[in-house]
Amino acid sequence: MSDTTPADAPPTTHARFSDGVLELTLSYPRRRNALAMELREALIAHLERGLADPECRAIILTGEDGHFCAGGDISGMGRPTAMQGRRRMMSGHRMVRLLVEGEKPVIAAVEGHAAGAGISMAAACDIVVASREAVFTCSFNKVGLVPDLGAAWTVSRRIGLGRSKMLMMLGEPLSGEAAAGLGLVDQLAEPGKALEAARDMARRIAARSPLSNAMTKTLLNRTTGTLGESLQAEADIQGLLYASEDFVEGSSAFLEKRQPAFRGG
Repeated sequence: MSDTTPADAPPTTHARFSDGVLELTLSYPRRRNALAMELREALIAHLERGLADPECRAIILTGEDGHFCAGGDISGMGRPTAMQGRRRMMSGHRMVRLLVEGEKPVIAAVEGHAAGAGISMAAACDIVVASREAVFTCSFNKVGLVPDLGAAWTVSRRIGLGRSKMLMMLGEPLSGEAAAGLGLVDQLAEPGKALEAARDMARRIAARSPLSNAMTKTLLNRTTGTLGESLQAEADIQGLLYASEDFVEGSSAFLEKRQPAFRGG
C-alpha cells in the first residue's frame, strides 16, 4: 500500500496544483486504482475545476502506489440491469469527454498496470508517458464485454484499426516498450520515472501559449474529417489566434529575442 494512503481508505482521486500544472492521482491502491464510482466522481469534479481554471495550463493523470489503473472495479459491479449498466457507462463517458474534449493538454504518467478501462483512460489523454516496464492489457473479452470508455475510438486513432483489433481480440499484455512500438505510448521512461518525465513535459507545455495549445488540441481532434474540413477549421482557428494577445506577445518576444509571457488571451 501507499505510504500516504491507509489500506482501508475509500477510493478517490487526489489533486495537486503547482506552477500551472494540475496533477491528478487515482487512489485505490488495494485494487490497483480500479475505477470505483467514488474515484471516478472525484476525478470528474477535479477535471471540471481544472479545465475551468485559467491558471491551469496542463494536467497530469497518474496512479498511486506504482500502478496507473487496473480498469473497472468488478467487485463493485454486482449484476447490473441493462439500464443500470447504461447509466454507469454514461458516467464514464463524461470523464472521457473531459479528457479528450477539454481544452487543457492532458498527460498520462503510467507505471505498473494499465488494464481494461485503465488503457482506455491512458489513450484518452493527449500524451502518454510510460515506464518501459509498464503493462498495458486490453482484455475486456475475458469478462464478456467490449472495450469501453471510448477505447474503440481513442486506441484506434493512436495505433490504427488492424493493430487495435489484434490488441483487443487477443487481450494479451504489452510492455511499455511494446506499447511504444505500436504508438500507444509517446515517451518511454525508466521504471519509477514516468511521473517525473510527465512533470517535466507538463512544465514545458505550460510555458507555451495556453490559447494556442487549446486550439491545437481542438484542431487535431477534428482530423477525422476530410482535408477540406480540416483546412476550414485551421483557417477559422488561426484567424482567431492572429487577433489574440498571445500572438502579439509571442511575435514581439520572438523579434525581441526574449522569453514570452503568455496570459492565455
